[in-house]
Amino acid sequence: MALQEQDQSFTIRPIAQADNPLIAKIIRSTLEEFGANKPGTVYYDSTTDHLFELFEAEGAGYFIAEQDGELLGGGGFFHSDGLPEDTCELVKMYLLPESRGKGIGAAIINKSIEVAKQSGFKKMYLETMPELKRAITAYEKFGFEYLNGPMGNTGHHGCSVWMCKLL
Repeated sequence: MALQEQDQSFTIRPIAQADNPLIAKIIRSTLEEFGANKPGTVYYDSTTDHLFELFEAEGAGYFIAEQDGELLGGGGFFHSDGLPEDTCELVKMYLLPESRGKGIGAAIINKSIEVAKQSGFKKMYLETMPELKRAITAYEKFGFEYLNGPMGNTGHHGCSVWMCKLL
């Protein structure tokens, strides 16, 4: 899958196996930064250390943002257990602090939405935490709407904000 997007300052590309330790570190350090490193989140999820392998599944995609060979963050989509067949989940969207507010997260979300649509999904669901206020604001701008409870069986019982959008 040779998907790449580039602008003047960063590139969005599919995850490679060598990215596993770096993206896991970004995910966990971001959760620590916001005090959201609690049980029932991706902080303790063993798949966080093996994202390349997890996203090899059909109907999944994970994208890395990088600049001059340095990994800035990532995010993607996955058909999580228990979701309706036409619904995927936006997952593991995390950026280094210095990479935020530059359109990098938006580029990753756009790529995830584009590839999810190409994979046949009609809806995109997400789970997050109130501590991640900037992320929630971004999701609202993308048209995600609040739900009263979780969908599917993600195993992330530490998340208390649930949102979904039509693709």
